[in-house]
Amino acid sequence: MTEERLPIAYPVIVEGKYDRLRLESVIQAEILTTDGFGIFKQSEKQALIRALAKRTPLIVLTDSDGAGKVIRSRIASMVPGERLIQLYIPRVAGTEKRKDRPSAEGTLGVEGMERALLRSLFAPYAVGQAPRAENPVSKTDFYLDGLTGGEKSRRRRDAFAGALGLPPGMTPNALLAAVKWICTYDEYKEAVRKIADVE
Repeated sequence: MTEERLPIAYPVIVEGKYDRLRLESVIQAEILTTDGFGIFKQSEKQALIRALAKRTPLIVLTDSDGAGKVIRSRIASMVPGERLIQLYIPRVAGTEKRKDRPSAEGTLGVEGMERALLRSLFAPYAVGQAPRAENPVSKTDFYLDGLTGGEKSRRRRDAFAGALGLPPGMTPNALLAAVKWICTYDEYKEAVRKIADVE
């Protein structure tokens, strides 16, 4: 019998999509990836992480190798320590099933961990109910609210981003992804109302 996934209230940050897929078989949570070292050059993802940390603690789980340590340190440099929950996997020698050869350090990453171990790591942070439903805001909402498709849309997007504590200059797609993470639909509409006079 398959165990039910643990509902986790806090967003979780991992390195890559295979780590996310592994965790999705164990927990119910909002899971954000750093795209490996991509986080070092993706200013929009950095802004999203900072904005998230203002609203909720974040759980960080990276691989136990040198690269994972560097990525973890980068996240820690962006977010106050009291807003981070640091989880660690053990160093286990081996090769992930999808790979032909082991990693540079010959150890398994998050994607190669046993489900039971991952479950035990997250068990202290499980809650009695599932995380909130995803914000249904869409590209259509952005268009209807003047955030895309018009001459003044860029100015309105920048003002809207500011109302949510995000930086100006975000692309529509990046801004939409951030909105889905950091606020509810009602909070989205409230932010739109705050920029009603922006022309």
